Amino acid sequence: MVSIKDIARRCGVSSATVSKALNDCSDISARTKKKVRAVADELGYFPNSSAKALKTNKTNTIGVIYNNRLGNGLKHPYFSAVIQGFKEAVEEKGYDIIFIGEIKDEKPLTYYEHCRHRNVEGVLVACADFYDSQIGEVLRSDLPSVVIDFFSRRERSVCSDNRQGMRDILEYVYEMGHRKIGYIYGDTSLITTVRLDTFTETMKQLGVPLVLDYIKQGKYSEAERSEELVSEMLSLYEPPTCILMPDDISAFGGIKAARKLGLRIPEDISFVGFDGVMMGQIIEPKLTTVLQNTTELGRRAADLLLSRIKGEEISELKKHTLIETSLIKGQTVARLTT
Repeated sequence: MVSIKDIARRCGVSSATVSKALNDCSDISARTKKKVRAVADELGYFPNSSAKALKTNKTNTIGVIYNNRLGNGLKHPYFSAVIQGFKEAVEEKGYDIIFIGEIKDEKPLTYYEHCRHRNVEGVLVACADFYDSQIGEVLRSDLPSVVIDFFSRRERSVCSDNRQGMRDILEYVYEMGHRKIGYIYGDTSLITTVRLDTFTETMKQLGVPLVLDYIKQGKYSEAERSEELVSEMLSLYEPPTCILMPDDISAFGGIKAARKLGLRIPEDISFVGFDGVMMGQIIEPKLTTVLQNTTELGRRAADLLLSRIKGEEISELKKHTLIETSLIKGQTVARLTT
C-alpha cells in the first residue's frame, strides 16, 4: 500500500508537506500541491479512511435501519426502490451507506449502539417497527436521522401523500360506476390510519355506503392472507364489485382468490393495488394502482438527512415532506353500467 512517505520520497519533500498538500493547506504553494497530487495519483495513493475520520471526526458513512421480519424489508420492491434512490443521492455527495438490521449475536447491540459502533454520521430509518423501543432510542438520540413512512415531531420525515392517493383511487372507482366497494387495509401503523380515515371520509363524501363486511384488516405484502380475506368477501350474499388492497403484492393474492372461484378480472370483480411495483404492469390484466414515486422519496430523504448532518436549520413546514402520488389506471377496474 502506498504511503505518504512514498510520495514524499518521490517528490523530494517532507511527509508533513505531502500531508498539507493533500489536505489543501494554505501554507503550501499551488505548484507543490499540483506536483504532490500528480505523484499521489500516479502511485495510486488512497488516504486511510480511519485515520482521516480521527482527524476530521467525519466518516462519510450513513446507516440504513431495516427489519425484514415485518415483511417490508429490503426484499420488498417498494422499499428497495426507495433505498436505491437514497443510495444514489448520498453517493453523489461522497457518502457510503451500511445496512443495520437485526443483530443475532449472543449479546446483541441495540440499533443505536450499532450506529455508534459503526461511527455513522446519520441514519435513515427506512423500514422498521416505529413502535419498537430501539427505534425510539435512535430517534430520541443526538444522531441525525430521517424517517420514511412515519411522522416524528423531533425528526425529519418523508412520506408519500397517502391521503391524496386514496382519494384518487376512490374517485376513479366511483367514476367507473362502483358503489359496492371493499377495502382490505394493512397492519396497524400511521400510514394505515391515514389511508383508512381517508377511505371512510371519501366514501361518505361520495355518498357510498360503508358496509362493515366489506372492510377487513389484512397484512402488508402477504398475498396468502389477502387471498383468504378476498375469498371471504366474495362468498357474501352481496359481494363487493371492487376491492381496494393494501398494496400490489396483496392485490396479486386477491386476484388469485377470484380466479380460483372462476371469476374474471375485471369483468366479474375489480381490484386496485397501492405502490406501483413493476410486476403489476407486466401481468395481464395490468394492475390498477397508485404509484409511489420511490426515487423521489429516496432522494428527498437523502437531502433532508445531509442537511441535518451539516447542522442546517430548516422550517417546520419543510421538515416533513409529502411526495405526490399518481394513479395508474391499468386494466383491473371494470366500468359498470346501470
